[in-house]
Amino acid sequence: MPVGTAGTVKGIRFEELESKDLDARIILGNTYHLWLRPGIDIIRNAGGLHRFIGWDRALLTDSGGFQVWSLGDLRKISEEGTEFRSHVDGSLRFLSPEVSMEVQAALGSDIVMVFDECTRSDATHEETQRSMELTARWARRSKNAFGELQATGADTGHVVEAEGLSGTQALFGIIQGAGYLDLRQKSLEHTVEIGFDGYAIGGLSVGEEKSVMFGVLDEIAPRMPKDAPRYLMGVGTPEDLVEAVARGVDMFDCVLPTRNGRTGQAFTSRGKLNIKNAQWAHDGRPLDESCGCSVCRRHSRSYLRHLYMSGEILASILLTHHNLAFFLDTMRGVRQSIRSGDFPKFRREFTERLSANGE
Repeated sequence: MPVGTAGTVKGIRFEELESKDLDARIILGNTYHLWLRPGIDIIRNAGGLHRFIGWDRALLTDSGGFQVWSLGDLRKISEEGTEFRSHVDGSLRFLSPEVSMEVQAALGSDIVMVFDECTRSDATHEETQRSMELTARWARRSKNAFGELQATGADTGHVVEAEGLSGTQALFGIIQGAGYLDLRQKSLEHTVEIGFDGYAIGGLSVGEEKSVMFGVLDEIAPRMPKDAPRYLMGVGTPEDLVEAVARGVDMFDCVLPTRNGRTGQAFTSRGKLNIKNAQWAHDGRPLDESCGCSVCRRHSRSYLRHLYMSGEILASILLTHHNLAFFLDTMRGVRQSIRSGDFPKFRREFTERLSANGE
């Protein structure tokens, strides 16, 4: 899922996301940022986030838990929720499971995430256990509040006629526990016992070693419900996606395609390419000779480097477009290989190409 933090995927228009070149079926919005600015009243009055931003496809909103956690010493956590100072205007704010569910109902997203607490990758077992147990209690409160809001018609995105679908929002639970496998297992048990429409693995890709992340996936993914989507939050590189799929994960979101595009880095089938490097100054090849996106069909590395070194905004736009195309096409390839029974071959060849890194 491309990440649209403040109601926009940075550096690209929705028309491009909807084009055959990209064809993104779902994007992610950020509850914390949209709650603070422009504010829920404005979005609710517009008829929900879909109408406010002009996006007719699916939307997932996170709960705001990760963003509040990232504030560090600027926030205070209690059983009731989290108190913090807004980075926008310095006002004192309070976010709880109930408030997060209310905000996400007003946003009208298709998929809602429970309010959780993320844990530092270097937290002790005792600290992580306390945090995991708090997340479990918040998950139950989130589900209760979510049910009440659905019953009272607070969901601005409710669809009356949706063939084969309920037309209501879906609620996903989040499994926490850092790198402690016993705590991850307990968190999974708590979350499944409460019961959700889908299940996410949170608290990874926050500074831990890759081996820790894959260790958690090896242990937890096979134990997750087989009849519900499995979502790995905030991950990752193209190779991370393919390896996580091999371990049973279905959904991902990450800022890498857009953020790295804005800083001059392209993802290609042969590894990362830094367009700032002087070696591309006279290179007439596309970013990726195996890529069929409009950027690779039309523009050379030499031209893209010229744009970037000249400070032209078009450089960020074109690199973002290519990166999103590469990530989305990779996942299309994953799905096609699974349907045809060739995923092991796809995984091996994809990894070998990246490892060869012929540039």
